[in-house]
Amino acid sequence: MSSRRAFLSLVFYVGAFALTSRPVFADEWQPITPAELSMTRLAEAPGAPAVYLYRQVDRDDVKNVEYNYLRIKILTEDGRKFADVEIPFFKGREDIHGIKARTIRPDGSVVNFEGKPFEKMIVKAKNVKYLAKMVTLPDVQVGSIIEYRYVRQLQEHYVFDSQWILSEELFTRQAKFSLKPSTYFPVRWTWQGLPSGTQAPKNEAGLVQLQTNNVPAFQTEDYMPPANELKSRVDFVYSENDEIQPEKFWKKEGKKQNERVESFVGKRKAMEQAVAQIVSPGDTPEVKLQKIYARVQQIRNTGYEVEKTEQEKKRDKEKNINNVEDVWKNGHATGREITWLFLALARAAGLEAYPVLVSRRSEYFFHPNSMDPNRLNDNVVLVKLNGKDSFYDPGTAFTPFGMLPWQETSVHGLRLDKDGGSWVDTYVPDSTTSRISRKADLKLTSEGSLEGKLTVTFSGLEALKRRLEERNEDEASRKIFMENQVRESIPTGIEVELTNKPDWTSSAVTLVGEFDLKVPGWASAAGHRALIPVGLFGAPEKHVFEHASRVHPIYFEFPATSDDDVSIQLPLDWKVNSMPAGRTDEGRVCAYNTKVENNNGTLHLSRRLMIDTITLETKYYLALRKFFQVVRTGDEQQIVLQPGSAAAAN
Repeated sequence: MSSRRAFLSLVFYVGAFALTSRPVFADEWQPITPAELSMTRLAEAPGAPAVYLYRQVDRDDVKNVEYNYLRIKILTEDGRKFADVEIPFFKGREDIHGIKARTIRPDGSVVNFEGKPFEKMIVKAKNVKYLAKMVTLPDVQVGSIIEYRYVRQLQEHYVFDSQWILSEELFTRQAKFSLKPSTYFPVRWTWQGLPSGTQAPKNEAGLVQLQTNNVPAFQTEDYMPPANELKSRVDFVYSENDEIQPEKFWKKEGKKQNERVESFVGKRKAMEQAVAQIVSPGDTPEVKLQKIYARVQQIRNTGYEVEKTEQEKKRDKEKNINNVEDVWKNGHATGREITWLFLALARAAGLEAYPVLVSRRSEYFFHPNSMDPNRLNDNVVLVKLNGKDSFYDPGTAFTPFGMLPWQETSVHGLRLDKDGGSWVDTYVPDSTTSRISRKADLKLTSEGSLEGKLTVTFSGLEALKRRLEERNEDEASRKIFMENQVRESIPTGIEVELTNKPDWTSSAVTLVGEFDLKVPGWASAAGHRALIPVGLFGAPEKHVFEHASRVHPIYFEFPATSDDDVSIQLPLDWKVNSMPAGRTDEGRVCAYNTKVENNNGTLHLSRRLMIDTITLETKYYLALRKFFQVVRTGDEQQIVLQPGSAAAAN
């Protein structure tokens, strides 16, 4: 945590909130109107399963507390699922209490929630525990109204930057928001996508307020940008940096951040001694960098471990990390600290290297005009190598040399220096860098099943993504995971078993799985003939982009290629009657190629699907949809076979 955040927290924290200072709504239910009770539908939200009749969020950054009030009308049978209320929170940073909930039947009678909320784990990763308080409202029927209120208590060291989310899963009829900011540091706010007719938030008498009506429900789609980037919202940022022009703001912020980094890495003598143990005098600059990268990744990365208590840290005698010399001597550090160690060692080896702060695009897209330094939430190192900028992040576990995690690719970054730094853009990976390659050697049985061996090779970001996802799992869970990867790629029931032990713990470019595979009934009977579809591994594309229209832009995590190489040995007395012609469909950002060959009773099927872009505007959706219709049609093409018994009968 930065010193600024810690200081803010200590200044702002005032202990437990005072019950007498709560807003009226936090202690009392607001009146239910006859119109709300009798409502059966809402013209502004046709077909909606439920709607928010009212939402209110009142946050007090002096008392570290936020009050929430929500009222939902259940309009259809499907809407009854909203009786299961989920209130998310970050364990250790905040807590949820004071939950009150009730159901109002259509006749106006009330059923209060008398149970006890329970906690549910949502995400547990990198020392972050994201939980939810769960409440199930009683006796909820179509026509009921459910409402609940609760208090979000912010902990002593909680960061005070916050947001109002206006567009939620359900249509919102009316909503009110307020923020009582701290007076110790200035707060600035920015907004995006305010609903039609909604005025921008204003600060009146020390209270920032906003009211809005008829907010459309947020629509979720496959392959869309981060929801944070699309939702109607207002973001608040506290900062002692009072510059109002983005260019001046970032110059000032860049100088401050550069001082912090240089203070951490400024152990030149210790780093020169360390690098002498890693590289040889005759090594080329690239070889030096590769050796340093490999050595740094041997440091124990505590960012991927279960968080220890203070007692456990004392018991294990773990020393505090204050600089890169501590990282080198102690042999453990967070991912951020490991990346800065790489920076210090690269410099000690005589390479031109710079610290860069970047924003992960998995959560939102970074816009310098927001003047929010907290969104520069990760770090990489820029090295001038052979006259070109290259980027590295050894602090993200399992990342191969020369690559970045996909969240850090194609993003804006602030390259730090003593003058305040400058903006740089990380690279866009090529679609051939990240690949799923499947090679299958199979036999077709006389009953129409496929049996044999399959090797799946995940390369580049495809390998890194899976290693990170499974980093905390045991061998049995990883085996199931790999087998499910195959199941999800074949559009029918299969039998599959992993037969090797993939390398889960290295930064190798590839992750390889070997399998025994059986696909029952892959060949279907058609009179005296049998039919085999061309696309054995086409399940992922079977239902993608099927909707006729699109709301949001199309967003892929990274460019990638899928290659399939399938050999099918036919029974001795079977013959090939006809084969579909190969396809070659190539555009600027996507390509689909297939080829079918018969080589003395062995079918050879090859298929390539390539997506070479990250983001497409909505206006290109129909063209993309048409492309995937071509893919599905190509995968469904049939090879016509004549079994031996049918040939004899003829």
